[in-house]
Amino acid sequence: MLDESKFEVNLKLWALRIPRELCRNATRILNGYMLNMPRVKPVTEEPGYEKTRLVILSETVKSADLSEIPDEKLNQLKKLISEEVEVVPHSVTLGYSYWSADHILKQILPDGVDIPSSFETIKNYPRIKTIVNKVGTISNEFRVPRFEVLAGENGMETEVKQYGARFKLDYSLVYWNSRLEHEHMRLTSLFKPGETVCDMFAGIGPFAIPAAQKGCFVYANDLNPDSVRYLKINGEFNKVDELICVHNMDARKFISQLMKVSDGEGNLQSVADDKAKEAVVSQEENGVGKDCKTVEGNAKKRLKQTVLPIAKPWEHIDHVIMNLPASALQFLDAFSKVIQKKYWKGPLPLIHCYCFIRASETTESIIAEAESALKFHIEDPVFHKVRDVAPNKAMFCLSFRLPEACLIEED
Repeated sequence: MLDESKFEVNLKLWALRIPRELCRNATRILNGYMLNMPRVKPVTEEPGYEKTRLVILSETVKSADLSEIPDEKLNQLKKLISEEVEVVPHSVTLGYSYWSADHILKQILPDGVDIPSSFETIKNYPRIKTIVNKVGTISNEFRVPRFEVLAGENGMETEVKQYGARFKLDYSLVYWNSRLEHEHMRLTSLFKPGETVCDMFAGIGPFAIPAAQKGCFVYANDLNPDSVRYLKINGEFNKVDELICVHNMDARKFISQLMKVSDGEGNLQSVADDKAKEAVVSQEENGVGKDCKTVEGNAKKRLKQTVLPIAKPWEHIDHVIMNLPASALQFLDAFSKVIQKKYWKGPLPLIHCYCFIRASETTESIIAEAESALKFHIEDPVFHKVRDVAPNKAMFCLSFRLPEACLIEED
């Protein structure tokens, strides 16, 4: 456990007691001689002095006679106040929460250990409790990195925030990358309330949760049982669990079962129906069309309701997310001849497939790989660069509409 008191620094400074209505003009005169530190205000209130404020002076002003400040400025100040300027001692304490992670790392890491040039803060506030280092490469089935604890607590269960959503996770059990926050929001901004989203590699829900918050119904799947457990926790945590149908299986099997036409119990659609059966409303009761079901929003939007289509997944899905950049392209074969044309309604889904592109590769070679897995030609592919992951390697999102040739024709 870090001893936060060891990071405290107490600054002994001088301050001027100025009538509060004159502080703005006084600070203009003293520009360059006031305390200038990030997140520390140079003008502050003083207990017991309602009519005045303290203007804190810079560390360069070391004496009470203010000899470090030019006489011209002092004369302007005296003329402004119309009396002798009152100088008082003042202390500023910089606590643990003030310091940057880089400063803290320099203090706690052993001598001779280089400060990491890049790192990720998994808590969204400055109270760092655990510092870890990723070791080795990701080689396990669930793509979870291995870490060693450098300082602080041994546990790696934490909570992170992204654009109004909160996620609980254990960094040692699931995959999480805060650097993808903008991409999570970019993609979900393309979704519209009432659409159906299929997330094949959902993790703990960085796409599924914000999609559900927008009013989408989400079929979310992940192979890692710990990710699935936290996905369910996060669905409840963010009050969108009614809009997320969670599964734990191989992604190919997930798509196969999702697109399997069935009216019986036990299939993925029946599970989704069970989650929302109490939210189904009739046309007569609510004025909502008979082909819709209404699910109540969260407590903050008590009266706001989201209208969702009740199309079965083999009838319509709007978006498919494939966020496994190391191998997602290979899983495109899951969509070849799995959807029956006679049951499908409306446009085919937009596929959002993440991949890595190295310096030696081109977008044309990635398209060729995608078409090879899909077994059909892709029309109008769109590439979006997510971020650089190495000097010669970048992460991209390939988006395209599923070709109609992939469908199973009627007998």
